[in-house]
Amino acid sequence: MRRCLCQSGWLCVLLAVSAVAARATADEPYGRHQIEPSARDHWSFQPLVRPDVPALKDGARAENPIDAFVLAGLERAGLAPTPPADRATLLRRVYLDLIGLPPTLAELDAFLADTSATAFEHVVDDLLARPQYGERWARHWLDVVRYAETNGYERDGLKPQAWRYRDWVIDAFNADQPYDQFLTEQLAGDEEPGASAATQIGTTMLRLGPWDDEPADALVDRYDQLDDIVATTAATFMGLTLRCARCHDHKFEPFTQKDYARWQAIFAPLKRPQKDRADLDREIGPPAEVAAYLATVKGLDAQGVRLREELTALEWQICKLASAEGRLAASAEAPAASAPGAAATGQAAKSQPAADKTSGETSAETSKGLPADVLAAVAVEPAKRNDAQVKLLAKHRTKLTAIARDLANDSQRERLDALDSEIQSNKDHYPPPMTKAYVWYEEGPTFGASHIFRRGDPRAAGEEVLSGFPAVLVDRPPLPPLPTTYSTGRRLQLARWLTSSDHPLTARVMVNRLWQHHFGDGIVATENDFGVMGAAPSDQALLDWLASEFVAGGWRIKRMHRLMVLSEAYRMASIQNSSTAETASEEPLGARFRPRRLEAEALRDAILAASGQLNLAAGGPGVFPKISREVLETQSRPGDGWTASDPIQAARRSVYVFVKRTLPVPEFEVLDFPSTEESCEQRVVSTVAPQALTFLNGEFIHEQAHSFAQRLVREGGGNNADRVVRAYRLALARLPSDRELAAVLAFLATQQQQITADFKEPLSPETAQLKALAAFCLVLLNSNEFAYLQ
Repeated sequence: MRRCLCQSGWLCVLLAVSAVAARATADEPYGRHQIEPSARDHWSFQPLVRPDVPALKDGARAENPIDAFVLAGLERAGLAPTPPADRATLLRRVYLDLIGLPPTLAELDAFLADTSATAFEHVVDDLLARPQYGERWARHWLDVVRYAETNGYERDGLKPQAWRYRDWVIDAFNADQPYDQFLTEQLAGDEEPGASAATQIGTTMLRLGPWDDEPADALVDRYDQLDDIVATTAATFMGLTLRCARCHDHKFEPFTQKDYARWQAIFAPLKRPQKDRADLDREIGPPAEVAAYLATVKGLDAQGVRLREELTALEWQICKLASAEGRLAASAEAPAASAPGAAATGQAAKSQPAADKTSGETSAETSKGLPADVLAAVAVEPAKRNDAQVKLLAKHRTKLTAIARDLANDSQRERLDALDSEIQSNKDHYPPPMTKAYVWYEEGPTFGASHIFRRGDPRAAGEEVLSGFPAVLVDRPPLPPLPTTYSTGRRLQLARWLTSSDHPLTARVMVNRLWQHHFGDGIVATENDFGVMGAAPSDQALLDWLASEFVAGGWRIKRMHRLMVLSEAYRMASIQNSSTAETASEEPLGARFRPRRLEAEALRDAILAASGQLNLAAGGPGVFPKISREVLETQSRPGDGWTASDPIQAARRSVYVFVKRTLPVPEFEVLDFPSTEESCEQRVVSTVAPQALTFLNGEFIHEQAHSFAQRLVREGGGNNADRVVRAYRLALARLPSDRELAAVLAFLATQQQQITADFKEPLSPETAQLKALAAFCLVLLNSNEFAYLQ
């Protein structure tokens, strides 16, 4: 996990050149007035002001205000915009961008046939309304919030019900939930007025980080968990590296250690449901209902324990008396050995008259099959039984109950009946179980003091602090939070502050993330760092206009998607023309559409779509694609927590693949699936040999290439030329050129001959032809054009 270097210890001895003019004492109001102007005047700390849309010398291509900003920048650089992309390329681009799947042939043909001015607009509206949109864009968000379904570390245990958060995010995007509400429910869905199960699932975000189930120091581990929340919330919603002020004042940004402590105090009241090494989920719903439910269950649990203890004690008394009277002994099949007080009862039992036949069995038959160690455990007083004896008796519970009832006198049997009835009644009174989710909880409206820790060490508590926000972003400290019956209200206060109209960062950070995924890079290229050390915006006026428009439009994300993808800037071709810069790094914003490789999940989904194997079933627990034994054996516990799903389930969209921290799916890992240890602002894009090895030789890609070939045989007509044309249209949304078609047909003919000659057993022409076609499909699915958003 990447952390501030100071946490390794040695850097803390250095003196920071802080931007803070003076430290505030505990009783001194704080705010930006304490910060040196050189630091507090940083562009991202300034209020959001809506800029004017620039006027253009030539506004012919300015379809919307985005184009005016982009074209104004090109005019200043003396560059002409790139021509528009061809319609087939544009359609494939927007499909993969908005829903992460290529268009079907029917959708491609319908768009190409529609020459109206609103054809593309209708496509965009349709894609934004599809459930696959949420699946595509939820995955981007899951990167930012370090989503995983296990805890990491050696045992990498399950985070029960974590998948509900993934589905919650998908549903939020599909429902176009306003971003201010989306943010609030993740920070404080349990503290909102009218809190429900749906609003509380969002708070799973706070608990998604790694968790050590056997920490060397429980106190340090507790504050490491809070540090994870501090880092994730500050980076996700404000684009700030507040974590680096844990041990000392930030060395580059105007954040003090006190700022860090105030922020951490917001989350300090959170409790983690756990039992020993087990990480638990928790009931969710309206807080009063949850409290009432838990109180009822607690009371019934206690009553059930009392009744079972009384039943156990009565059974022990019955068996003890029977043993003393020689009516309880080991059978011949299970000779008694060490039961206290029963060593010599075998002969006594044999000398007893047969029991009343109405019981259905003799006393010897009653104890038949009980080993000596069970009888020995029965003889021990319940309160003095060790764990092994308790487990042993639980294993033989049914037979022991029958024995006790057979040996009981009338009075004892009457009490046994009464206890059985009370125990069953106790079970019947349990309320229906509530939905559970993987959430923290607070215990009440108050919480103890929070402190600054010397050098970040929670065992060295210093000055006391109240919950609050970074001084550079406020004029004065916030008022005390308003507690609820069940929580301190601190997180809801944070959410309200972040979504206030005058917050300088929240809207800027989110629209920058949207721009990043539509255009390849954010307007601020360091999407998680809008601070002094972050990248400067390539066009701050455009960023601020977008952020202002976002807030003015009710924080609606789909509205911003529509604005961006309907711009001429988005519709540009990806080729460089003579007027653009020589290298991509020198290109001004919007000079062309920059091609980029699909993320691992989108590429896998596109492969499944082309092969015809994609299962669009939505929601529910994660699925487990097949992973080779060699990969499973790299775990500390080989195969633990990974049982392959059936092929139909395994072919669901990649967003539903189970995310195990210590065992990423190989097809994802080689294509730069992000670390889930911390927030990922943008995925690395590497080009390394294992990618080619995995996607040319792996079992998954060969299965899909074979399925693709079978699909072409079914749908593509009776000759290879028609099949090749269909393959190109399905995979690349275009026709092959004459040269490509000729080359592929020649390859298929040669490959079929080679396959027939190589096989020891005779192959039918149809089989050899299918194998040759699968080889072509393998090449097509590995082409740059298939793997890149053009």
